[in-house]
Amino acid sequence: MNKNNYVAIMAGGIGSRFWPKSRTSYPKQFLDILGTGKTLIQATFERYSKIVPTENIYVVTSEDYTDIVASQLPSLPKENIVAEPFRKNTAPCIAYIAFKIHEKNPDAVMIAAPADNHIPDFEKFSVVINKALDFVSHINALTTIGIKPTHPNTGYGYIQHEDIEVAPGIYKVKTFTEKPNLELAKAFIKSGDFLWNSGIFTWKCKTIIKSFEEHLPEIYELFYSEKEKLNTPAEEKIIEEIYSQCPSISIDFGIMEKASNVYIIPADFTWTDLGTWNSAYANMEKDYFGNAVAGSDVIVFDTHNSVIHAPEKKLVLVQGMEDYIIVDTEDVLLICKKDKEQEIKDYVAEVKRTKGDKYL
Repeated sequence: MNKNNYVAIMAGGIGSRFWPKSRTSYPKQFLDILGTGKTLIQATFERYSKIVPTENIYVVTSEDYTDIVASQLPSLPKENIVAEPFRKNTAPCIAYIAFKIHEKNPDAVMIAAPADNHIPDFEKFSVVINKALDFVSHINALTTIGIKPTHPNTGYGYIQHEDIEVAPGIYKVKTFTEKPNLELAKAFIKSGDFLWNSGIFTWKCKTIIKSFEEHLPEIYELFYSEKEKLNTPAEEKIIEEIYSQCPSISIDFGIMEKASNVYIIPADFTWTDLGTWNSAYANMEKDYFGNAVAGSDVIVFDTHNSVIHAPEKKLVLVQGMEDYIIVDTEDVLLICKKDKEQEIKDYVAEVKRTKGDKYL
């Protein structure tokens, strides 16, 4: 393994669309959503530990979750669990870890990846990610991996690229479109010119830092002025000061959509951004009637094409349901039509309005 290669796993979100299983205190990345025996962050860590040395893997998460990360990833060095004091979206997160790694190794090449991607075909994934690592190690480029769409998903970002390869299987990005409506998503699929944005990025640390200087100078100056304190006992205090001044902005909007050196590698491996119950349903084993069940004591009658998530020590009996999301926890029961899953965030907002934070 190349000791200049690093991975930053981004694991600070709260996963509200997986409510009520995902809670603010214990969000989806720390849950076995698919019923595989591994949590999402454990599967992600296992995937990248085959690509870079374990000591070069960092997990960037909320300071509320550092103990959970440590318990679920016991082989990860404790100093590689990087705590964010506030949630400020992906741009400050990436700036923080890029500056931190660059201070340790000026030649570092970094993969920035979400903790909640489901990628079952490691061999195909490995070929693509190693191509990305090799490409950015020789050129000052920002790369993303593009997934060929299988349906007009309105929850993903789409990327259009140029027709001519700049290297075998690598293209310059032409346009980004963030979460289009259904009509536009259908048009993208029909054109054949668009790929899903996987959110898996690769670049040299010094390249992304330069991009912050050019496109997000406010964030750049905050980290640059205090970079010598990173990887020292003074880091925690200074990061709290920096984050309190950082704008909340995504890396896509802040840099990737503006930079001129952005490239994409089309990939044919199976990929899912596990952001909703329907995405979990698509990747879970199903019974003869199309039901995806997680829970050892679930009994179904006359029920079809539903996802049912239940506690291990609770008997749950479901009858007469079709195309439903049924999630039972100790204190919340959710019964929701699958085609209304995008509204779960609205339901959670209503719960907060009427019941406070107790069930969140």
